[in-house]
Amino acid sequence: MEFQEYLEERGKAENTIQTYLGHVRGYILWYEESYGQEMLQLYHVNILDYRSYLENIKRLKYNSIDAKLSALSSYNEFLIENGIQEEQVITAKDRLKFQQMIASPADIEKQEVDEFLQEVLVETGKRNYAIATLLAYAGLRVSESVNILLTDIDFQARELRVIGKGNKQRIVFINDKIIHAVRDYLKERKSQSEYLFVSRKGGKLHRSSVNRFFRQCSDRITPHKLRHFFCSHALKCGYSIPEVANQAGHSSERTTLLYTNTSRREMKEKANRL
Repeated sequence: MEFQEYLEERGKAENTIQTYLGHVRGYILWYEESYGQEMLQLYHVNILDYRSYLENIKRLKYNSIDAKLSALSSYNEFLIENGIQEEQVITAKDRLKFQQMIASPADIEKQEVDEFLQEVLVETGKRNYAIATLLAYAGLRVSESVNILLTDIDFQARELRVIGKGNKQRIVFINDKIIHAVRDYLKERKSQSEYLFVSRKGGKLHRSSVNRFFRQCSDRITPHKLRHFFCSHALKCGYSIPEVANQAGHSSERTTLLYTNTSRREMKEKANRL
């Protein structure tokens, strides 16, 4: 798909590309089912109808609708650049304004995280324990963790080079928990692969393997929840907002600000005082 190449040329992350492609395919399917003809270009009135369909029929949350419209906006730019249509039909006014979360996205506490990490160690081994510890105490994304090279980690400097979204590089500082976990894993690692975390066959580990051991060890904690935990916990431990944004690879500090909000637990406690 030419749109995929267009996104790749603009340095979009693989997950973002696949999400955008899915959103565009969803719109094309809706268009063809609604109007009985092939979709050749975008029309403003159709976009408004689609937005109404998502909001009132599908009952999607505003942030989900906004994500779909964002993908269509990029597709609109692609169509213009390729001479398929002339005007940008999706504007900022068309994007639904949605209320930012009042509660912090983090909903797990440190004790729960540490109990989960121990479960991972006991039930699935040192490699998975090292991965989960990295996610919890360095704030990495799963895609970032499986792409770490052996040469990216510097134990003496306590630094880790990470390639994030859009192939942006950052330096993440790592603590004793991570260093001990990774070193312990490396003692039993037997592979010539350049990647730090390898599969049983010795090749690069796939993100699906990470998701699999998370499901095995918890029906509540996910890799993304550990990332939320890191951001919230780091702020509580004295990190500044810019420091957390850098560690987690947030493109905007506004994302990091969400973690300064009251926790769900605290909000529920306050509700019981009413």
